[in-house]
Amino acid sequence: MPMRALAFAALKECDPVRKVALTGSAFDAATSRKPLVDKALGLAVEIPGRPLRPELLHPARVPQRGPGSRAGRAAMIHAITHIELNAINLALDAVCRFAGLPDDYYFDWITVAKEEAHHFTLLAGHLKQSYGHDYGDFAAHDGLWAMAEKTKDDVLVRMALVPRILEARGLDVTPGMRDRLRHHGDPGAAAILDLILRDEVGHVLTGNRWYTRLCAERGLDPMDTFERLMAQHDAPQIRPPFNRAARLAGGFTEQELARLEQRVTRLAANR
Repeated sequence: MPMRALAFAALKECDPVRKVALTGSAFDAATSRKPLVDKALGLAVEIPGRPLRPELLHPARVPQRGPGSRAGRAAMIHAITHIELNAINLALDAVCRFAGLPDDYYFDWITVAKEEAHHFTLLAGHLKQSYGHDYGDFAAHDGLWAMAEKTKDDVLVRMALVPRILEARGLDVTPGMRDRLRHHGDPGAAAILDLILRDEVGHVLTGNRWYTRLCAERGLDPMDTFERLMAQHDAPQIRPPFNRAARLAGGFTEQELARLEQRVTRLAANR
């Protein structure tokens, strides 16, 4: 089956185990250079396939638990597992939804989807083996897919606001989560987060590379465009402090980071 057809099947699949397997099949098709399906064809769903559980709540209603207790650590790991399942869908959607792009674009994003699937599998396995919980046992929210909806009409907007905001935020917060889990006696989860952090640097770099390339093709200034799109699409606020080393490795520049910090300061002063 062509790669994008397999990716679309994975995107629609509700069972997480089958979604992971289909994502792997799509990646294998990409690496064997099987046909993509007609690149002029956009393959889109309004809501990706997902299991009946977890219950999805407004972000403000999802209970917050710290890692100081066993139950709190389980809830924290479940929340990260949920993020990774959404990340699979976001990467698959980037493969399927946007038409007419170079082959390398599709190969890049199916690679990201495969790595997100690996993260989900590791976390779900750890949640089960170490805490006796399945994915779905805790409530979660749907904020990540909401951003996919906001950016569904233009690949440049998607590259601007998902990798450069949502995934880049993960670069900032993952070290702290890793350290808290290790401090509270879960070195296994900490090791998984170390692996995720390394991979996510590459995902942000992929997003930055395509965002910069698309801006150049359209004659747009990347930083001015980024600030305009953040305001236009009501994107989540960027919150320093930044993991500067990880963001620089992920394709941000010192000039960009300084300008983003100035923007945060300016917005705070105007409130």
